[in-house]
Amino acid sequence: MDISFSDSLRQRLDAGLDALGLDAALAEPLLAYLALLSRWNRTYNLTAIRDPEEMVTRHLLDSLAMHSYVQPGALADLGTGPGLPGIPLAIVRPDLQVTLVESNGKKARFLREAVRQLGLGNARVAESRAEAVAESGAYAQITARALDTLAGILEVGGHLLSPSGRLLAMKGVDPVEEIAALPPGWTALAVHTLAVPGLGAQRHLVEVGRAG
Repeated sequence: MDISFSDSLRQRLDAGLDALGLDAALAEPLLAYLALLSRWNRTYNLTAIRDPEEMVTRHLLDSLAMHSYVQPGALADLGTGPGLPGIPLAIVRPDLQVTLVESNGKKARFLREAVRQLGLGNARVAESRAEAVAESGAYAQITARALDTLAGILEVGGHLLSPSGRLLAMKGVDPVEEIAALPPGWTALAVHTLAVPGLGAQRHLVEVGRAG
């Protein structure tokens, strides 16, 4: 690839993986994804973040901060954009089967190329709006990083969850008002405070499941 990374970027990623309890060997496939994203971003404007070092913190480590709360099995990443958090999770968690749901054609093309080049046999792309994915009840988990409110995510993607399935929603500050506005039949099971290495802002992971 035509992207070379600085020693400080690699050190930032290595330190972040260590802080998150992840194997240092995962740095290489994560850097391969970052190189691909950086290269495509020049032409396709996949993400507003341009600086690769900032991408390490705000894209890779931010996505991976939730890894220990994800259970093995099928996970749908709704509105994944350039593959966040779905691709980093698929890289570090081979026990996941990740469906990357994205309706934007340019982003979906990038996702297919990333899955191919990275050899991610546990990831696939669904070029579709979340509400149009006809796989009702097929997923133990759905996630969304910046898609909508909790109620909005459930409105478009709740049908994808199995009866015991969970929404794992990544949020900034503790979304007390969003939790209070959950639709009937859904309840917050847990709110986890996430520590993203190198990121000063608050991050929370909200687990939502069916009530009762």
